[in-house]
Amino acid sequence: MRLRDNDNMRPYRGAVLLLFCVAILPAQDVRPKDVREIGKGGSGALPRLVELLKDPSTDVRIEAVKQIAEIGTLRSLDPLILATHDNEPEVQMRATDGLVNFFLPGYVQTGFAASVRRVGSNIKSKFTDTNDQVIDPFITVRPDVISALGALVRGGGAMDVRANAARAVGVLRGQAAVPDLVQALRSKDTGLLYESLVALQKIRDESAGPQIVFLLHDLNLKVRIAAIETTGLLRNKEAVPDLTETLNRAKDIKVRRAALTAMAMLPTDNSRPVYTTYLQDKDEKLRAAAAEGFARLRNPADLPMLEKAWQDEGKTPPRLSLAFAQVMLGKSELSEFSPLRYLIDNLNSAAYKGEAQPFLVELARDDQVRKSIVGAAQAGTKDEKIGLARVLARSGDKDSVAVLQKLSNDADGEVAQEGLRALRSLQARL
Repeated sequence: MRLRDNDNMRPYRGAVLLLFCVAILPAQDVRPKDVREIGKGGSGALPRLVELLKDPSTDVRIEAVKQIAEIGTLRSLDPLILATHDNEPEVQMRATDGLVNFFLPGYVQTGFAASVRRVGSNIKSKFTDTNDQVIDPFITVRPDVISALGALVRGGGAMDVRANAARAVGVLRGQAAVPDLVQALRSKDTGLLYESLVALQKIRDESAGPQIVFLLHDLNLKVRIAAIETTGLLRNKEAVPDLTETLNRAKDIKVRRAALTAMAMLPTDNSRPVYTTYLQDKDEKLRAAAAEGFARLRNPADLPMLEKAWQDEGKTPPRLSLAFAQVMLGKSELSEFSPLRYLIDNLNSAAYKGEAQPFLVELARDDQVRKSIVGAAQAGTKDEKIGLARVLARSGDKDSVAVLQKLSNDADGEVAQEGLRALRSLQARL
C-alpha cells in the first residue's frame, strides 16, 4: 500500500533533509550561510550548532552563536555559556547578549552586539548612555549564567566585551557578580568603569559603596558623575565629606547637581546648612536636590519653610521635590491641591513621570501614604493606574495585593498587563 504524503509534514521533512545535507559537509566547507540554514531547524538544530562553536572559522562560530541566541530556548543557555569561553571577542559579546535575551526578550536588538563593527582585527561597539533596562524582580536567573558573565567582566577578550558583560550583569540583577564589578572599577577603560557603576546601581548591594569612593574624583566627567550617583544610591554615608568637597569645588554644573543629589540621599544634620543655601539657588535642579535633602531629614519643624518654598516655586522639577518633602514630613492627605495629589497628577506627564514615580515609591513605604495610593490607583487615569501599579510593586504590602489583582483585570489592556506584572513582582518580594 502506498502512503500519501501529508502536506503538513513536507516543511518538517524539508528541514530534516536540509540539516542532513549541511551536516555531512566537511567542517572546512561550512560557511556562515550554511549555519544560517541550519539555524532554521529551530531547537532541533542545537546539537549541530554546538559542534560549530568549535569550528576553526571565526565567521562560522559567530554565526553559530547568533543562531543559538535567536533560537532562544532554555536549551540554548548551556551552549551560550560555552560560547562565552571562546577566544574571539565578538563571539563572547554575542553570547552575552544571547544570555540576557533569554530573560529579557528583545535585548539582542538593542545590546552592544547589535552595533558591532570590525576595525581591522578588532571589533568596536556603539556605546550609548541609554542603560535603564532591568529584568522584573520575579524573574530568577540561573547562577551559572551570572558566573559566566562575571568571568567576562573580569577577563573578557576585549574591553568592549568586559563592558558589555558588566551591562548584562546589571540588567539581570546579578548580585553574585558584584565582586567582579568592583574589581573592574580598577580598570582605566571609561566604558568598563561606567557600565560597572551603573550595574552596581541596579543591583543595589550597599556593601560595594565604600569601594567606589576613589572614583568621586575621576578625571573623566561621565565616570565621575556615575560614581557620585552610585555613592548616593548605595547609601554610603561615609562619603558625605567627599561629596561636600566635590560640591564646593566642582565647576561643572552637572557634577555639582549630582553631588548635592547624592548628599540628599545621605541625610545628616551636618548637611543642613548646605541644603538651606541651595534651596534658594538660581539653578532649579540644585533647588530640587536641596528640597530632597530636607525631605529625608524628616524634621517637622522644616514644614512651614518647605510649604512656602512650594508656593513660591515656578519650575516643575523643584516643585516635585518640594511636594515630596512635604509628604515626607506628614502632609499625606489626598485632596485636590495637596502635594501628594500633585505627585500623582504628574504621572500623566511624559516629561515628569520619571521623576514623580521614584518619589512615590519612596513615600509609599509609609503606611498612611500607601493607603492613599491604593485608593488613587483604583480611580485614576490610565497613566496613573500604570504608574501606581509600579509603585506598589516596589513598596506595596500584603494589603496591596487586592488592588493589583483588580488592575490586572482592568478593561484597558495596558493597565491589565502592568497590573499583572506588578502583582507578580509584589508577590515575589513578599
